[in-house]
Formats: sequence, structure tokens, C-alpha cells
Amino acid sequence: MTSTTSATSGTSGLDAYLATQKDSSAKSTTDATADRFLKLLVTQMKNQDPLNPMDNAQVTSQMAQINTVTGIDKLNTTVQSVGTNFSQMQLLQAANVVGHKVLVDGNQLNVDSTTGTAGGAFDLDANAKSVSINVLSANGTVVDTIDKGTLAAGRQDFTWTPPSGVNANQAFTFKVKATNGSTAVTSTSLMLDQVDAVSNTSTGGVNLELRNSGTLAYSKIKAVG
Repeated sequence: MTSTTSATSGTSGLDAYLATQKDSSAKSTTDATADRFLKLLVTQMKNQDPLNPMDNAQVTSQMAQINTVTGIDKLNTTVQSVGTNFSQMQLLQAANVVGHKVLVDGNQLNVDSTTGTAGGAFDLDANAKSVSINVLSANGTVVDTIDKGTLAAGRQDFTWTPPSGVNANQAFTFKVKATNGSTAVTSTSLMLDQVDAVSNTSTGGVNLELRNSGTLAYSKIKAVG
């Protein structure tokens, strides 16, 4: 007859083993972990005290523990796979915007050498009865003003043609002034830029290489032209 001491030792050994498997530093594969667990469980049951055998609740509890360990391992593998696939799909999607105009945060105005015009946009936080856009030269001087009149809340765009006597080959910026009576209306300036290339980040994201404003996260795009 096997002694009670042997049974106790077997039980504590199994519990200690399960505890190590829950630790993130465990290096065994899922299959090897499950195999060793079953061997220990069988050994424990063979050596248990016949007068005080394990009940079904104990066996179920220990099986649940190993299932939790192996389940987490499989879940981690699945999540990593999904993350990799998502990153690849995002890169492919971003590649479709190369060569296109995109709308991003900013207030630069870049005159197109072909059309001789520049475009921009802005988001109004509320309805405005009076909206105007000041176009500024590289040194901050107002070179033109665009009157947009009354505009509703939301996204608004505009096109600007440099007036006669203004050198179009310089860096322009714009500033929106919006009011509703005596109350100022907040706005957010948006600029047009062109995507020249895309690249992956070290964290699995995607960056865009913009012609005028440099590197920008793909998630920062407001619209594609």
C-alpha cells in the first residue's frame, strides 16, 4: 500500500509545477506542457492514498488550470498572427494613396505649378455668419484675403489663386477667422499634401512620407483626394 506521505508529496509537486507554468517566464511549448501535466496527474493518481483518494473536484480543478495555461498560450499566438496580418493589410491599403493628395492637420498653402492655384480646408466647430481666410507670405505678411461669408459647422474647403504681383514660388500659410455676431467660432486648419511613399514603423504601424510636411502616421489622414 502506498503511504499518505507519497500522495501528499505528489500533490504538492503537481501544484508547484502548475504554478511555474502560469509564470510568463515558462519556456515549454504548449504540447510539451500538456504532456508533462498528464504524466504527473497519472502518477499522482497511481500513488494516491487509497483511504483518501482525489475527488472529482480536485481532478477537474487541475484540468482547468492546465487548460487555462495552454489556452492563454494559444490566444497569444492567435493575437500575434492577427496583428501581423493587420499590419500587412494596412500597409497595402496605405500604398494605394501614394501619388494622391491627402488632407492633414496644418495651415500650409502650396501653389500647384500646373494649375497655378492652391487649396486648403478647415473644420468649423459651429455655424458662423462671417468667415474669412487670410493668406500670409513666408514673412507673415497678409498678401490676400478670401471672404467665405456665412458657413455651416463642419468641414469647408477653399481654392486660392495668387493675385498679380505676388510671387507664387514661396511658402504660404493661411489663417481662418470665423465669427457668429460678436462670438468667435473655433476652427481647425487642414492642408493638402501629396503622398510620395509609405513605410512600416517598428511598432507595426504605417507612416506616410509627405512631400511638404515630412513623415506622418497613416492614422492622421483626414481625407484622400
